Amino acid sequence: MRPILTSLAVSLSFWAAAQAEPEFHSWAETPPMGWNSWDIFGTTVTEKQTREQADAMAEHLLPAGYDVLTVDIQWYEPNARGHVYQPGAELTMDEYGRLTPALNRFPSAADGKGFKPLADYVHSKGLKFGIHIMRGIPRQAVERDTPVKGTQSSAKDIGLTNSTCPWNPDMYGVDATKKDGQAYYDSIFELYASWGVDYIKVDDIARPYDEVQKAEIEAIRKAIDKTGRPIVLSLSPGATPVSAGPHVMEHANLWRITDDFWDRWGLLEAMFERVDAWTPYRGPGHWPDADMLPIGVIAFGRPTQFTRDEQYTMMSLWSIARSPLIFGGDMTKLDDFTKEVLTNPEMLEVNQTSSKNRQVSRENNLIVWTADAADGKDKYVALFNAQSSGENLDFANADYASPVIAGNGQSQEVSVSVVGGERLVLFVRDGGDGFDYDHAAWVDPLLSGPGGELRLTELEWVSATSGWGAPRVNRTCEDRPLMVGGREVGGIGTHSESVIVYDLPEGYETFTARGVVTNRGSVVFGVLVDRAADAPLDEGEVTVDFADIGISGKVKVRDLWAREDLGTFEGSFGRVLPVHGAGLYRVTPLR
Repeated sequence: MRPILTSLAVSLSFWAAAQAEPEFHSWAETPPMGWNSWDIFGTTVTEKQTREQADAMAEHLLPAGYDVLTVDIQWYEPNARGHVYQPGAELTMDEYGRLTPALNRFPSAADGKGFKPLADYVHSKGLKFGIHIMRGIPRQAVERDTPVKGTQSSAKDIGLTNSTCPWNPDMYGVDATKKDGQAYYDSIFELYASWGVDYIKVDDIARPYDEVQKAEIEAIRKAIDKTGRPIVLSLSPGATPVSAGPHVMEHANLWRITDDFWDRWGLLEAMFERVDAWTPYRGPGHWPDADMLPIGVIAFGRPTQFTRDEQYTMMSLWSIARSPLIFGGDMTKLDDFTKEVLTNPEMLEVNQTSSKNRQVSRENNLIVWTADAADGKDKYVALFNAQSSGENLDFANADYASPVIAGNGQSQEVSVSVVGGERLVLFVRDGGDGFDYDHAAWVDPLLSGPGGELRLTELEWVSATSGWGAPRVNRTCEDRPLMVGGREVGGIGTHSESVIVYDLPEGYETFTARGVVTNRGSVVFGVLVDRAADAPLDEGEVTVDFADIGISGKVKVRDLWAREDLGTFEGSFGRVLPVHGAGLYRVTPLR
């Protein structure tokens, strides 16, 4: 296998060395570790639940270093529901247009106390307290034209009614190029600092990273610094454009490199490319964030869908890519396995102390990563078998690929011969515009031939993945009516990156459909007709050549997950791993 050389990483290292490190980088010298309420409670978390999670966190995860507890989105919405948002909801807000905790959910916030009592409780457990906010100013504040604290301006003077979030209806953007736009951000961060907030996740700001958002990021950085409190800044959602790397690392401690990450293999496989692309910008105080860890009990009480092998893969990748480790499950219901994969001390040492983290090779989805240990002598190695059954079902081998289709309602007619085919594979790929809201549909998918006509929606697929939500027949990926041009249509709703596999019945010669973008974003539609179905894969050997990681001679290898020494090796080291499986190792030269 050949090592992957990144000239950009070399040039960036020289650039970074020439810059003075911002003070706020010292507030997160290692990747943050903690918990966030979104995966288990969505928008509905309460004070009671938060205190229960803090108790469990202090007992089970704080000893391993997990110390940031974050209340996620819509803590200011009295009637919040699940993972969805209600347009026009009445939000709790003070006289200056600053959102405050909903009292029916956070009763200790009464009498203007805000989150201070809850933050004090979290701090009493030895933990740090974090909150989620949306960028901008509440629409409700603009409609009521509330004053901006400390200025002669009002919300209408600074609100940008043409800058809105495509998925959350609560806010308008703020014109941060105006002095009083900065003053609004100063006022809200002054409030958060008075509550004792240690960590803030700002949403709807890292994608598409336009000029409005860029100015707001700069305003937020200034506002935090003015408080005098070391508040760690996290930006969402992803994918943050890689081209924004130099700017984002100079203003934030961590930023999302993906849209919401859930417990589906397709999302995990896609993460290998994402963490590799962000290698030049990874370092003390500034961390590309692969998102929360959806394991254990999540989504209002269901167990994770990740297999144990997939959980080892996720934790091995997050650790060797030094992503923040933010658990999303219910800490009051931690099982032994989940606790072990979260708290394994040798894995955490990789995440918290390694350097020069990089991908070494990737061939046929057999992937090798490495990093330097803190002692400057040893190396860490992660081996990944990211193959799946039918691994030859690759977009690169597609019989048909559309041009990039961009914009709500834009479409492409598709017609592909399926003669001699055993499987039909439908791909939806990201169009590459840096905007991940890539909802799409296969409208009226039809097989035709001597056997007549057969709607694909009448068949059961072999497998189906979607980058967000889930593929659904005659529904969108978020389980809404499938609408195109204002009318309900039949088909398959999905979201990039998506791979849907069908066994082809006999008697059909042609597949036709219309690929439609069903929201903002851009995609590429692809069709592959597999004419020689592979036998399912069970395992594969992944090997690292020691020369590729700068080691010669004999070495000792330790398995970090098993916490046992494997013996002495020379020249290379490999392991046979199950599909979707991984291994994490420490390599010690013997000289």
